[in-house]
Amino acid sequence: MVAGIDADDVAERCRTHAGRGTMAVVDDATAAWLLDGDPAVRWRTCELIGAPAAEVARERDRVATDGWGARLLGLQDPDGGWGEGAYSPKWTSTTYTLLHLMWLGLPAENPAALRGLEQVWGWWSRRRVPETCITAILVRLTCTLGVTAPRVDDLVADLLSQQQHDGGWNCATRTDRAKHSSFHTSIQALEALLAYERSGGGLATSSAQQRGRQFFLDHRLYRSHRTGQVAIPASTRFPAFPEWHFDVLRGLEHLADADADRDERLTDAITVVRGGRRRDGRWVTYAAYPASRGQWFELEPRGPSRWTTVRALRVLRWWEGVSAVHTGTTPPPADDRRRC
Repeated sequence: MVAGIDADDVAERCRTHAGRGTMAVVDDATAAWLLDGDPAVRWRTCELIGAPAAEVARERDRVATDGWGARLLGLQDPDGGWGEGAYSPKWTSTTYTLLHLMWLGLPAENPAALRGLEQVWGWWSRRRVPETCITAILVRLTCTLGVTAPRVDDLVADLLSQQQHDGGWNCATRTDRAKHSSFHTSIQALEALLAYERSGGGLATSSAQQRGRQFFLDHRLYRSHRTGQVAIPASTRFPAFPEWHFDVLRGLEHLADADADRDERLTDAITVVRGGRRRDGRWVTYAAYPASRGQWFELEPRGPSRWTTVRALRVLRWWEGVSAVHTGTTPPPADDRRRC
């Protein structure tokens, strides 16, 4: 039980309304274990087993009031920021704390998150940081957290202008347009453009997104196009928060969010995810990326990880074609209301 929430009751409600065939990827025992976790895990599990949208939203709302999300919100400074800086120190600055809240599934338009986002916008406006990675982060946070900000169009236009000939992005393109695209930068740009499109952004981004996804397909998601070897050795491990790094699970999550085609060139990457599954059907906790200040706190101790497990199962559900799924870190298709 978490924060007074009866996981058995949640499980019963979710399973009562689950659609037929939705348990194809997750068995009853694993689902029950997941539903006994943090709200950030529970709402994704309800979604995974096909519970109605209202049930998923009810569990997701608890990210702001219980568990990891509430704990991060409780660390906010009086001025609306976190960690003594807008972008640094990593990973406790305002930018990265907002990213963590976004990944946990904090609902859009949370007042505390919006105050923090204004801090980041203020920092960016003063510095005008010409870095593609930071531009992508700001676009994604703005669109996902629900800020009304027409000014984001300029950032998206910049992202579009920085796309490389191979379809990806690289933070160094302003000084060397001939550089090969970066996996790290490219995944962030794609996530930002998808969030912008889903939130009702006015610029056309579909073609750029298609080219960006093709870049990853050309690399079988995570391999060097020259040697066929793993391009980034650490990319086959999946820390709870990827920060600015690319990894295989993050890349597949984006493709699942976009409901992309299940291209056979992704088979190796899917094998990497499946290979991390233990005999009990669970994945383990991976160490966080190092930084001078580290994390605010560890989500889970060493051992089986509910967080990694629900993320991996959600990708496998998409790959096996059970149905399209949203994690909620990218907004669903927008209605007529312009948000970004």
